[in-house]
Amino acid sequence: MITLALSKGRIFDDTLPLLRAAGIEVLEDPEKSRKLIIATSRPGLRVVLVRASDVPTYVRHGGADLGVAGLDVLLEDRDDAGAALGGGGLYRPLDLQIACCRMSVATRADFDYAAAVRQGSRIRVATKYTHTARRHFASKGVHVDLIKLYGSMELAPLTGLADAIVDLVSTGSTLMANQLVEVEHILDVSSRLVVNPAALKLKREALRALIDAFEAAVVARA
Repeated sequence: MITLALSKGRIFDDTLPLLRAAGIEVLEDPEKSRKLIIATSRPGLRVVLVRASDVPTYVRHGGADLGVAGLDVLLEDRDDAGAALGGGGLYRPLDLQIACCRMSVATRADFDYAAAVRQGSRIRVATKYTHTARRHFASKGVHVDLIKLYGSMELAPLTGLADAIVDLVSTGSTLMANQLVEVEHILDVSSRLVVNPAALKLKREALRALIDAFEAAVVARA
């Protein structure tokens, strides 16, 4: 049995066409079912539904053989940060080029971020991506106090909790609706296929066929 870890939402929805291109159908809609393990039309392949941040953990520890995780999640995953930056960790054979967005710094329109950086001011930054933000600001020599939040990031500058936020941006409409502006681009984000190295050795033929099918679907879309 091959187990594929996916998270509900955009990544799940964007992965479905890749699976279909490989001749694989997920047999139930996770929005209409309470099941967390879903069969597929390919014998010996099932999907498990987990939180986006848990995908690397499930794959690393064998709860799943492979999974789909955003680069933002991989960079925040302390056990796999080396892999996301090019070192060891989970095997990451493929950029699926789905769930694309960007990670950016945003502030209120009336906050002069460039001047604060230039003057060496200590900037309060709210984000759930604390490890990525710390690396980014350290590389630029910017002094920051990081405030860990898990949601409603846009509220932090509006209430005075923080001067800036680091968050994912797709269209920018949420920032605009809350009178915030992007002031710095950190990195582009897309979803990666991640594979358990031990599983790849033990189930090489089946996993290699699945990886190749994903790759063919990505190339066809491109």
